Amino acid sequence: MSLKNERPANTDEAQASSTRHRPQTLKAAAVALAGLSAVFLFEMLDNSILNVALPTIGRELGASTTALQWVSGVYAVVFGGLMLLFSAISDRFGRRRIMLSGLVLLAVSSTATSVVETPEQLIAVRAAMGVAAAMTTPGSMALAFRLFDEESLRVRALTLISTVGLVGLAIGPTAGGFVLAFAPWQVLLLINVPIAILAFVGIRMGVAKDLPEELHRDPLDVAGALLGTATIVLALVAPTLFVEVGSESWTPWAATTGTLAAATLFVVRARTARYPLLDLKLVALPLVSSGLAYKAASGLAIAGLGYMVTLQLQFAWGWSPALASIGMLPQVVVLLVGGRLVAPFLRRVGMNHAAWMSAAAVVLGLAVFAVGSRFGYVWVALALVLVAVGMRVVGVVAGTNVMAGLPESRTTIGAAMVDTSSQVATGVGITVTGTILAALFTGNISSTTWSAEQAASFQTGVTVAGFVITAAAAALVLLGMTRARSGRGGL
Repeated sequence: MSLKNERPANTDEAQASSTRHRPQTLKAAAVALAGLSAVFLFEMLDNSILNVALPTIGRELGASTTALQWVSGVYAVVFGGLMLLFSAISDRFGRRRIMLSGLVLLAVSSTATSVVETPEQLIAVRAAMGVAAAMTTPGSMALAFRLFDEESLRVRALTLISTVGLVGLAIGPTAGGFVLAFAPWQVLLLINVPIAILAFVGIRMGVAKDLPEELHRDPLDVAGALLGTATIVLALVAPTLFVEVGSESWTPWAATTGTLAAATLFVVRARTARYPLLDLKLVALPLVSSGLAYKAASGLAIAGLGYMVTLQLQFAWGWSPALASIGMLPQVVVLLVGGRLVAPFLRRVGMNHAAWMSAAAVVLGLAVFAVGSRFGYVWVALALVLVAVGMRVVGVVAGTNVMAGLPESRTTIGAAMVDTSSQVATGVGITVTGTILAALFTGNISSTTWSAEQAASFQTGVTVAGFVITAAAAALVLLGMTRARSGRGGL
């Protein structure tokens, strides 16, 4: 039975339930949206502000190419792997409660950055921050969505939150580069502490407690959660193991076998469990699967391009962190200025056309980088602009479409699906890029001087990785277009 049938039959009852959750004053509404926006600011700012510091971290901590990959990628792996589990917990025990707990964990783990001395310690801190993100992000979209009944107001609320997050993504590299000019790299993660405090205060004061009727008491699918998490983590670890220990070792093959086994068991569990963690019928709905595919294409592009551009500017071209941050300005300008154009664009072309057009711009940007990055910065800037133009729209469209089709008792799972598709794709983008570079680059990538052979191997790795990610993103966009055209009907 479709989850949509779980909506309250009485429209007045549904509206009354939603109204009881609305802030009673403009001040309360502003406080609530400020807190929820701070959560998205953390999510988007975190990786973007850290990427520009990767060369500095590599040199200070003596990190290898693979270690740098995991410093950046472990956050997305843990985030994506645990998001469905924590969204299911939130839908049962309260989104507000789980979010506040996650924000406390974020503040504590970010503070721990100040005592990090090895790459392994930093990876552990980043993993803890990924857990905090999995606890907070899905609930923020669900809580913002339920503040309003009208779709136009919901779109405006989600657009505001998305804008704040994209501002963080935009200014992250630029701000990070300038901070590194006079402060240690640890400051870039310590900035999460005041963000967590702001979010905690805003949500604690502006968001009402969950009503019992908007939660559900179905048993938690622990087995499904473990299998889903294992599938995501093993899928991202296996390629790295092939590079680190080689195909002659049994460990990468064991990880690959484990991935296939966990994925198969997860699907079986989802189809047979009375209360599955993820309703595959919901995922298969044309509008939902289309939105998730577009969101995944965007996440893949953002992660892969951001990682490659950072390494290219600083390692291959020898730019300082501050100069590299200036090099990211084209993306910053588009993300900041483009916000006012999103709503008019959606009204003019419609949700479905806006989705595939923006996703196609993301893929085109990746292709431009893969082909032209070796020819100079102009091509890099063009790639950054195209990807920024596309991702500015994709997030709003995907989130609105997926959330609109869900009952109130499952909205956190819906938000989790959107973010899981993005974060898993982010993890894949960083893993694929890092693995290809590690396989093709000879020597220590953190070395201050490269030979001509190393420079050539790095450029080859960037080009190959760019084409691989472009092909994957294009396939996701085609899938999204195909599913969207199949209509809004049931299964």
